[in-house]
Amino acid sequence: SGCVLAPRAAEEQRVAVARAGAAYRGVFEERNLPVLPAAPTRRDVVQRALAANGDVEAAYFDWAAAVHRIDRAGAYPNTAFSLDVSRALSGRGSAFDRTSLTLGFDPMENLAFPTKVYQAAKVATADAAAAEQRLVAVRFDLQRRVLAAWTDYAAGAERLRIAHEVLGVAELDQRTAAARVASGAPTTEILRAETTRQRTADEVATLTATLTGDRARVNALLARAPQAKLTAPASLEAPRIIPSDDAWLVSVAAEHDPTLAALVHEVTGRRNALALARQQYIPDFNPFVSTEGAAAQLAGMVISIPTLLREVGAQIRESRAALSAAIARRRQVGADRAAALVAALLMVRDNARRLALIDGPLRQLATDM
Repeated sequence: SGCVLAPRAAEEQRVAVARAGAAYRGVFEERNLPVLPAAPTRRDVVQRALAANGDVEAAYFDWAAAVHRIDRAGAYPNTAFSLDVSRALSGRGSAFDRTSLTLGFDPMENLAFPTKVYQAAKVATADAAAAEQRLVAVRFDLQRRVLAAWTDYAAGAERLRIAHEVLGVAELDQRTAAARVASGAPTTEILRAETTRQRTADEVATLTATLTGDRARVNALLARAPQAKLTAPASLEAPRIIPSDDAWLVSVAAEHDPTLAALVHEVTGRRNALALARQQYIPDFNPFVSTEGAAAQLAGMVISIPTLLREVGAQIRESRAALSAAIARRRQVGADRAAALVAALLMVRDNARRLALIDGPLRQLATDM
């Protein structure tokens, strides 16, 4: 059945994709997905999203398809066997002596020189490694979106809770105003109290609708029904401490950024593709064996000499241009990601400074009281 001429990294990709695919075996409705507890934390919702989200699953299968393309690109022999049988209808001798048999490879497709097949498998392996990193990038982006949606949902629940308390105060003020008007106070007081109550009730209705939308957004990321029950946290969890060494953070981000890693593999793949294009100058061949009854037995080889030199040259130039584009894209994305990280760190540091300025007077005020 042949073999696969591929680099050792191809086997690593096969093992990795098989291990990661355990979570996606069977139809979605029959999988054992993580069950959210009655009061889920942000870790619970992130784990549920990573296991159930369709974008992550689609990215995994894109990676799996890229891994399977390695075997297709590196399969050798790359052409089917061909058996040619013919028999002379007249002449002397037995039926065997009048029969010709030729066994070889399909003349419609030449048997490629082995280095070409191996180089094609290297291109497919680099593409598979890039697809794996794109899956990692999708997972990180999903975590970011889930945490942002969960934070909005928690903040919305807190705002609604405060609004309900304010509404209770407004209703109490309305009843008090009614008692004062009954005791002879101006009727404007009850009008003022009613206006305040209505405005607060409208704010409660608006916040309730917003919270319903926030819950539907979180449930969508978790692959749940929009109206599925989801208890908002009573308070937000404390954020993780950010190291003070910004240069270290930038270097670590550049080293572990999956988007950049995917682009690095793409550059490697384009380099391998350029090497493959250059190998198109190497002739292909078609070995065969033949027998003409008992009269003669032959063994030979048909060599296919490349003559489409302009096509091969254009393929080389195309591969070289694709490599230059991949290198430029990697350089620009790296600069953009570094700039975005620096801007985010500056914003975080500035927000921390502002909170410190506000927190100090508040603590002093609480001490004085």
